[in-house]
Amino acid sequence: MKIALMHYSIPPIVGGVESVLAHQARLMAADGHEVHIIAARGERWSEAIVFQRVPLVDSRHDEVLAVKAELDRGIVSPRFEALRKAIATELAPLLQGCDVVIAHNICSLAKNLALTAALAELYQTPDFPRLLLWHHDLAWTTPRYRSELHDGYPWDLLRWRWPGATHVVVSQLRRRELSELIGVPQEEIAVVPNGVDLAAFYKLEQETLDLLKRIDLLDAAPVLLLPVRLTRRKNIEFALQTLAALRRRMPDAALIVTGPLGAHNPANVRYQEELVGLRNQLELQNAAFFLAEWSETFLPDSVIADFYRLADALFLPSFEEGFGIPLIEAALSRMPVFCSQIEPLTELGLEDVVYFDPQGDPTAVAEQIGDVLETSSVYRFASRARNTFTWEQVYQLHIAPLLYAVPPSSER
Repeated sequence: MKIALMHYSIPPIVGGVESVLAHQARLMAADGHEVHIIAARGERWSEAIVFQRVPLVDSRHDEVLAVKAELDRGIVSPRFEALRKAIATELAPLLQGCDVVIAHNICSLAKNLALTAALAELYQTPDFPRLLLWHHDLAWTTPRYRSELHDGYPWDLLRWRWPGATHVVVSQLRRRELSELIGVPQEEIAVVPNGVDLAAFYKLEQETLDLLKRIDLLDAAPVLLLPVRLTRRKNIEFALQTLAALRRRMPDAALIVTGPLGAHNPANVRYQEELVGLRNQLELQNAAFFLAEWSETFLPDSVIADFYRLADALFLPSFEEGFGIPLIEAALSRMPVFCSQIEPLTELGLEDVVYFDPQGDPTAVAEQIGDVLETSSVYRFASRARNTFTWEQVYQLHIAPLLYAVPPSSER
């Protein structure tokens, strides 16, 4: 599918809409689409994206600013009409052959009304691509913009229904405002939230990103972290049994064991085989992950730190520990800790962690974990954010379906 995204500017110009557009372009290109960006300012940042610079679509072009000064006073002069025609002439060949055109804020703000009018003219020509109007802000419902607006053309284009187009807003508030403004039922307006680039936000290492391609954590909740070597004293089979019990209550729970085989005991190879067999027996192949299956060496501290940021809780069912550094790492990661009631873990955790008997009932431990996490607003919000508001999830849940959806009305 050939997709054109339009805005006044793109990165490295700093702005919220610029950032959103860049993420959308990145994800669409990764999904196999041919992505073109039409803007005035900014630079191409990827070979997978085509940047088509059109100076007149800017909000700060000298001629655009001169015309805007007239429009702000309610004057629609021949200069506006000349600018509109010039923009339409440049846009027409760029949009030809596109399957979808996505216009960001162009049809909701008065930053360049000649551009809005040019798009309206082209939209009413035969065989114009499907049009998605992405409204981050609405001039007509925002008091600070009212001095720029007047009744009639071209200002009314900012409250026109644009029949046949798909209207997209970023929140339920904007949905209600737009519905009242243009007279379109709320259910015909798509709500697509903005997202967070998890890799950039957490500054994830490339090795972490490579591992995450094998592990789907975006849909997992909670994610339990067990940062230990594969040795019997770490009691990893108890972790698997606890995970199986927890998934009866929290079906998307997952476990990550970060360490390699123990370095000094050949019997650890047999232990790994037993753990893999138990995982299969408990049907946890898609929920319990041994990173040793993909990396034979101990992962760098920076990668381990990444998994502390990605996980929801530390789970440490060891039979014995010499110190217990994972508890300190979890504390510094502001992560709840569930661990064996053994020394020296009790010396470190004091009253601030949840203890259990490492030879006890895994089902009872699973209930402890469920009780703590389900009553934690921090966990609930964090897991919801990871499952809903990362850019990858926003794309899969909202944007990709919109690209193929039939508009509410095909009449123009």
